Amino acid sequence: MSTRQKRRVVITGMGLTSALGLDVGVFFDRLEAGDSAVRLMPDWSRKLKINPVAAPVVLSEGIEKSIPRNFRRSMGRMSIYSALAAEKALQASGLPREFIASGRCACVIGSTMGSSESIMEASRIVILNDSENMPALQFFKCASHSAAFNTANFLGLTGCVLAPAAACASGLQAIGIGRDLILSGVQDAAICGGAEEVTPEVTASFELMFAAARGFSGPPQYSSRPFAADRAGLVCGEGAGLVVLEEYEHAARRGANIHCEIIGYATCGCGSHVSQSDHRSIVRCMDLTFRDAAISPGQADYISAHATATVHGDSEEAMAIREFFGHETPVSSLKGHLGHTLGASGAIELIASLEMMRRGRILPTLNLERVADDCAGLDHVRSVREHKINVFVKNCFAFGGINATLICRKV
Repeated sequence: MSTRQKRRVVITGMGLTSALGLDVGVFFDRLEAGDSAVRLMPDWSRKLKINPVAAPVVLSEGIEKSIPRNFRRSMGRMSIYSALAAEKALQASGLPREFIASGRCACVIGSTMGSSESIMEASRIVILNDSENMPALQFFKCASHSAAFNTANFLGLTGCVLAPAAACASGLQAIGIGRDLILSGVQDAAICGGAEEVTPEVTASFELMFAAARGFSGPPQYSSRPFAADRAGLVCGEGAGLVVLEEYEHAARRGANIHCEIIGYATCGCGSHVSQSDHRSIVRCMDLTFRDAAISPGQADYISAHATATVHGDSEEAMAIREFFGHETPVSSLKGHLGHTLGASGAIELIASLEMMRRGRILPTLNLERVADDCAGLDHVRSVREHKINVFVKNCFAFGGINATLICRKV
C-alpha cells in the first residue's frame, strides 16, 4: 500500500478575514441572519459605467498594526488579510509554533494576482515617470505569490511555500495541493486557502467581459442574485480564508479538534473556452472528485455551489448539478451575502460549509426570490434549513476554463 493510500488529511483549524467579520462564529451568525456585505462604493463612480457596488473588508488601524511593521511593510491589503486569517487558523488548530518552523508544515495560498491596489499604485508611478518615488518594497506587494510568502514569513514557516494563481479556483486549488503534499508524505501539515482584494479596476475588468452586475437600481445588498431569474452579474468582494490541514494520525496524537476529513479533490480544465463555464467539464471534475473519494453522489448531503450570479455560469453549473446529482441534494451559494471573493471564495465558503456541518443548518442563497428556468430542477435552499450534514461538496469554477471540486466528510 502506498504512502498516499495510508495517510488521511483532516482540517484542524480555520480562520478568516471577511466583510462580515473576522471571527468564524460572528461571520456565520451574520450569514444566518441574512446580512449582506454588498454596499455602494461612491468613490468608484468615475471609473465604472455600472453601479459601483462591492463587498469590502473594513479593518481598524489597530488590527492592521497587530502585524509588526517589519512584516507589514511588504504586504498589500491582500497579504494583510491572509496573515490575520492564518494566525487565527493556527491559534484554533493548536499547532505549536516550533512545529511551524520545523519544515514539516507547508503554506499554500492562492490568489488571482498580487495586490491589485499595489499594482495600480506602481503603474501610476511608472506612467508619471516618477520611479524615484517607488517604494522599495512595492514589488513584494505586487508579486503573484505575495500572500503566500508574506504569510509564511510572518508565521516563521519553513516548509513548502506555494501560490496557485487560478483566478476564482485559486483558494480551493491551494487546499487540494496542501492535501496532496500531506498524502504524499512531503509534509505533515499545511496552512492553505485563498486571499483577494477588490478595487474599482478589478470590478472594471469584469465589466469589460459583461460579467459584472448591471441594470439593477434597487438597494445594493440585492445586487448579487445567484440562480435567480433576474440575475444580472457578479459583485466583487474581498477577504481571506485559511484552513489548517493535518495528517490524521499527527492530529489525533496531539488531541486536536478535527472539523472534517478531506476525502476527495480534483481539478481539471474545460479545454474549450477561457471565459465561459462548461457543464460537461464541471460534471467531469465532480466525477473525478467522487472517484477519488470512493463514494457515490447520493451520499452528499449538501453542495456549496460556486454560482456567482452570472447568467451563463449559473446556468452551466445548475445543468451540471442536475446531471450529476439529480434534484434531491440541497444546493446554495453564498455570493449574495459576500459578493464574489474571487481567489478567496473557495476557502471562505468552505469555512462557512464546515460551520453548517457543525451546527446542522444549511445557509440559503440570498436574494433568490424566483429561480430561473435554466437553474430549476434543483433543491435550492432559500431559507435557513435544519439539516444534518455528514458529507458536503464545494465547487469552484474559474476564468481560464479551470474547475475544482472538494469533498469533506465528518469524522
